[in-house]
Amino acid sequence: MADDPFALFDAWFADAKQSEPNDPNAMALATADEGGNPSVRMVLLKGHDARGFVFYTNLESRKANNLAENQQVALLFHWKSLRRQIRIEGHVERVTDQEADAYFASRGRDSQLGAWASDQSRPLPSRDFFETRFDEMKTRFEGGDVPRPPHWGGYRVVPLDIEFWQDRAHRLHERRIFLAQQNGVWADMGLLYP
Repeated sequence: MADDPFALFDAWFADAKQSEPNDPNAMALATADEGGNPSVRMVLLKGHDARGFVFYTNLESRKANNLAENQQVALLFHWKSLRRQIRIEGHVERVTDQEADAYFASRGRDSQLGAWASDQSRPLPSRDFFETRFDEMKTRFEGGDVPRPPHWGGYRVVPLDIEFWQDRAHRLHERRIFLAQQNGVWADMGLLYP
């Protein structure tokens, strides 16, 4: 295994892209509100580097409200086909407007329009109401680019620890934990066993 957790993540993520049938970039995001009440949901990894792991969302969603109250989060990648998982704990920071604009521009047009039509985490009267709103956005932006909505942006999970877990026969699993130190250095805790 690599000594750098980001290099190891890249290797495992490359394997997942080859073996997972759907969304190898899917990750569970766990948040908590200011009272410590937890919530977890699946989101998609849309970028990563030594600064952290990036996802995008409606900034008026329940998850965004949680993140405004409590910046501590956890991520979990689970790749069943590889019998592997990666756990990441840390805090979030907002990506820059330039990063959010660039990613939004790379999305498919219907996804861009959906971001305008969505009131994520809030009830709507009906599915028809939502689809009508989507059609209104098609008309509104017809013939031009779809700008990023002001209520849509991204977060970077800045990791404090990263754990790589490998399933083994007879539940003799392996895990390797990296802990963030000063100045971008990582302490490798070595292979640990259950």
